Amino acid sequence: MKNHILQDLNLAGVKWELTEEPAKTAVKKAPVQQNFPSSQPCQNQPVIIPAAAPVTLDTVKSMVTRPSDTDSLVRMICEFNHPLRGGATNPVRPNIASKPNGLLIITDLPSADDDLSGNILSGNAGEMTDKMLNAIEMSRENVSIVPLLFWRTPGGRTPLREELDLSRPFVDKLIEMLNPRVIITFGTLATTEIAKTNLNDSHGDEIQDEKGCIIVPLYHPNYLILKPSAKKDVWVALQNIQKLLKTA
Repeated sequence: MKNHILQDLNLAGVKWELTEEPAKTAVKKAPVQQNFPSSQPCQNQPVIIPAAAPVTLDTVKSMVTRPSDTDSLVRMICEFNHPLRGGATNPVRPNIASKPNGLLIITDLPSADDDLSGNILSGNAGEMTDKMLNAIEMSRENVSIVPLLFWRTPGGRTPLREELDLSRPFVDKLIEMLNPRVIITFGTLATTEIAKTNLNDSHGDEIQDEKGCIIVPLYHPNYLILKPSAKKDVWVALQNIQKLLKTA
């Protein structure tokens, strides 16, 4: 075998190979040219790995066209390399109702409890959510819950615009797949992003979007824990939502 081929094999880490030469014929290996000082072995040389290309919004929009069902889409969300993924404990999965009744909740950012469990609206906020739903004879079995972001921000800080934008195609695709008749927005950010209005000015209002879906902004369950006096306004709004679902 030619020397330059053996040299390439040696550089690739191949110590020997079968050849058509008789076994008694010794093959002298060609010397390996080194571009580093002999006192520094090759394995100690730093390995330079090029940085991964940033994920673009166009890439995400293209990705979300592929899943044909919510299970596939949720798997894609959990595997997606969002900028927040590296600092999160777990991706926070949306709750997809097994027996949907036409109601969808879109909530603000994942909490520390959500980050640990991997499920949206966990801990005390989750308990309050379940009480709100039970009050109008509903549960997570028939109400889907989708967060604006599927990864907790460091320390629960306000998300950057880019972080929200890269998550939004997944949110929009879930809305499209779930096709709700009524959407509740929990919290200030969800109301601003989805209902395009201010929560303090529109709490409990019925806002119709361009597709005919009714959006009702509500205080986040965490707010109700901190300010129990607001429960009365939420109770009135929940009763109206219950009526809407029966007539919509």
